[in-house]
Amino acid sequence: MRPVLAELLDLLRLEPIEQNLFRGQSQDLGWGAVFGGQVLGQSLSAAAQTVPEDRHVHSMHGYFLRQGDARRPIVYEVDRIRDGRSFTTRRVVAIQGGRPIFSMSASFQVDEPGYDHQDAMPEVEGPDGLRSEAELARQWAERVPEPLRARFTAERPIEIRPVRPNDPIRPEPQDPVRHVWFRAADPIPDDPAIHRYVLAYASDFHFLTTAMQPHGRSWLSPGMQVASLDHAMWFHRPVRIDEWLLHVVESPSASGARGLVRGRFFDRQGRLVASTAQEGLMRQR
Repeated sequence: MRPVLAELLDLLRLEPIEQNLFRGQSQDLGWGAVFGGQVLGQSLSAAAQTVPEDRHVHSMHGYFLRQGDARRPIVYEVDRIRDGRSFTTRRVVAIQGGRPIFSMSASFQVDEPGYDHQDAMPEVEGPDGLRSEAELARQWAERVPEPLRARFTAERPIEIRPVRPNDPIRPEPQDPVRHVWFRAADPIPDDPAIHRYVLAYASDFHFLTTAMQPHGRSWLSPGMQVASLDHAMWFHRPVRIDEWLLHVVESPSASGARGLVRGRFFDRQGRLVASTAQEGLMRQR
């Protein structure tokens, strides 16, 4: 297993330091700031460690409050709000330097049979033969300003293959729709909870950038300030993150220096395994 993926799995396990308190280290992907997906995955891990094993997360809703420092650990405080017969609810606050940087509520449910329907998976090119984001980054790296080059080309634990790449240095206006294939860089353990944590982590890649596409802007465009404000996720069906998943992302609106994006994760069999939504800051300084 590649070191960057092994490090991520280790970070997601967290260290119990007291009842309802956990500590997680941070992974620097070359940005200096904590990647939002890391806080999502670790918060979900902290909540799940206080829930019976027969209950699985079906939804999570979080707010990014402050930028995290990738050089420092994060403490996660879990509030056991409710334990019902079928559902369990937890609230988590991520704390760094004595201040909250993220808050999240998550709901867990016992497995139950029920009615079943879903959206159809769109017909797009499969991942085989597509260039990975790492290959594209090497192609574009020489045009990236030196202070940002390490961040742009840093190794990631998730392999990403966009169906229709858009040059982030010279982005062309496109419709606010993006199709991106994801999978873990190597096989990971069979524990279903780990696959959900890593999927939550990966769900923050290539997300808000979709809302900038109609305007011909990217996070590398001069003067752009981009940051996630909130994030929601629903888990519908069992999932393996070390097998290819298609994230279909659409942005129905941008206004008031904010962009809204919605996403759906499909596996290669066409099953809708998770849905996502996020609003983020898109400010032209």
